[in-house]
Amino acid sequence: MNDFDLLVLGSGPGGRRAAIAAAKLGRRVAIADRREMIGGVCVNTGTIPSKTLREAVLYLTGLNQRELYGQSYRVDDDITVADLSMRTRHVIGREIDVLRSQLARNRVTVLSGTGRFLDPRTVGITADEGREQKVTADRIVIATGTRPARPDTVEFDDRTVIDSDGIIDLHRVPDSMVVVGAGVIGIEYASMFAALGTKVTVVERRERMLDFCDLEIVEALKYHLRDLAVTFRFRETVASVERVEHGAITVLESGKRIPADTVMYSAGRHGMTDGLNLDAAGLTADHRGRIAVDGNYATDVPHIYAVGDVIGFPSLAATSMEQGRIAAHHACGEPLAQMHELQPIGIYTIPEISFVGRTEDDLTEAKVPFEVGISRYRELARGQITGDSYGMLKLLVSPEDRRLLGVHVFGTGATELVHIGQTVMGCGGTVDYLVNAVFNYPTLAESYKVAALDAMNKMRHIARLTS
Repeated sequence: MNDFDLLVLGSGPGGRRAAIAAAKLGRRVAIADRREMIGGVCVNTGTIPSKTLREAVLYLTGLNQRELYGQSYRVDDDITVADLSMRTRHVIGREIDVLRSQLARNRVTVLSGTGRFLDPRTVGITADEGREQKVTADRIVIATGTRPARPDTVEFDDRTVIDSDGIIDLHRVPDSMVVVGAGVIGIEYASMFAALGTKVTVVERRERMLDFCDLEIVEALKYHLRDLAVTFRFRETVASVERVEHGAITVLESGKRIPADTVMYSAGRHGMTDGLNLDAAGLTADHRGRIAVDGNYATDVPHIYAVGDVIGFPSLAATSMEQGRIAAHHACGEPLAQMHELQPIGIYTIPEISFVGRTEDDLTEAKVPFEVGISRYRELARGQITGDSYGMLKLLVSPEDRRLLGVHVFGTGATELVHIGQTVMGCGGTVDYLVNAVFNYPTLAESYKVAALDAMNKMRHIARLTS
């Protein structure tokens, strides 16, 4: 008999959810990860630190209160890295405690070390001191996550030239920064440091940033980032980074030279599969370290599953958790329904963005008719109370059956508000529900009713003209 019914490699969102789900089904479960990385990248260097850093920035800069108290308002005039990291370390510590408690309560065995396949059902777990323990399992889940991609042409020193994982280890808040890559991570950090007063330049080889988001929402974000003195260099490619005393010069292929204290690369991520010895398990990974899976997250080797960022898009903590749960149930012979197709996207910029469903560009390209309903925070009592005069909520509504086709939110609480629209869409609801529903007053959630009425009035006007 094998040592465990299920062995999980990696303790990030997908791995821990798979382990706990299998344990609740009565299986013997183990999870393997390095002692200092319990919780995975999500807890230690990625999602949790970056979102905690964002909250610390918002609080210490007083940015959200300036509409009420003036543009010079700040809680702290001299914000240091120590001020920012104190809150981050506290939250990380609490998260790790909660995770260890959850694993212990569910009797999941924690194996400290890194795993590599010795054969399709045997994994060697190498502890920090170098000792290897052989473990066998009926089923194995790979949830090793990703690391920031580092171009070979760039010499990283983890002080001046860093990747996104190196942000939390900065010794001071830089006066100037170049962010290479205008993806989600790059723009999130660009907005945080801009709020701190850092002069930020974003370099992006594409024509626009966040091209999967609604264009109007992205333009609103870009306007606010420019208001924070962020400079954008679109359709530009970095040729080299030259380190100089007290900083670096980023040289673009166009010939531009941008001096800065710090250069942060956000050039995508690479699956952490290099050390897994996948060949011994009969598996391969693509050029970005990603593993192919089927609809149940099983790999080409039927008893081995993979979940989370290591399988690629959408690479979100929330979806990784659900992937882990589905994979564990399938591995235990108790399969679940597939994940719902409506998955919200949250981008924790300053201000934040969130959406679910389709964008205007998607619908236009597919020749799907739609009407737009908009609510602006400045027209809501709660918007005035919170000092958010720029936020907005946009509904895309089908004029044929009045279903919601997309919900897009920009501003305070966007990542929370989007779930109301997600629920209505997931239950097959129409804009009529939002028109007739009663929302607490004063709340930002009231924006759904205002936007729904806006869309309804437009559709009624068109119907009147064509009748």
